[in-house]
Amino acid sequence: MTGWEQAQPPPLRIAPLGWPRVLWRGTLVGALTFGGLIVLLLVRLVEWPLCGQARPVTPHITRVVCRTALRFLRLPLVVHGKVMTKPGASVANHSSWLDVLVLNAVQSIYFVAKAEVAGWPGIGWLARATGTVFIARKGTEAKRQQEIFESRLMAGHRLLFFPEGTSTDTIRVLPFKSTLFEAFFSPALERTMHVQPVTVVFHAPDGEDARHYGWWGDMDFASHLLKILATRRQGRVEVTFHPEVPVDVFENRKKLAQHCERVIRTAHVNAA
Repeated sequence: MTGWEQAQPPPLRIAPLGWPRVLWRGTLVGALTFGGLIVLLLVRLVEWPLCGQARPVTPHITRVVCRTALRFLRLPLVVHGKVMTKPGASVANHSSWLDVLVLNAVQSIYFVAKAEVAGWPGIGWLARATGTVFIARKGTEAKRQQEIFESRLMAGHRLLFFPEGTSTDTIRVLPFKSTLFEAFFSPALERTMHVQPVTVVFHAPDGEDARHYGWWGDMDFASHLLKILATRRQGRVEVTFHPEVPVDVFENRKKLAQHCERVIRTAHVNAA
């Protein structure tokens, strides 16, 4: 681990009056999430035979569930800019599992996640049901993964991935890895694809550690979830959709990755 990853936040402490809040919010969010999952799966039973890989209905269910979950958590969301309408993908900085709720709440997208996520209890089921693309970080898998990306993008799916490769403490943006950008330079996609950089900035509640919403290092999901549920007065989260760029104006994947990192990093620093 690097220095910032080793710097753990204060230990989790929930005041006695905070536990009723945890129970109430947790019940609402849990019922909403798994109730929404059941509805999504039932709709998908009809959607799949009629539409195949296309998903004209189920992404809207995911969007409503995530937007409502943020309301239950009392976490305000502010959006700047516009979601692109052109074919392509989005890239964003990554702070925690909350990014999934936030980014799903404002657009219809499909996340690209590491293969291990598919096996996580609860989260893995939700990810598979909502159409997440799972990737293995192995060179031998590169060709197969590119074929999957091409298939999904050509089906009209808007993919979103986190080029940092890991979540952070919310106060920094890590260098972008360019590997996944290679898929956009295939002959089938290069002339039509666009990429939209998206900046996500979490503002901690007044008086709390600036890293309050971050999820990094050895932090476990359960304790982080408890902290968010117990937070009496939340901070806020800002999402900025930057102008999209056509893939074919860049020489290679590294130039495209550098552009996206520069745009997102600049906006993150200015909004902090």
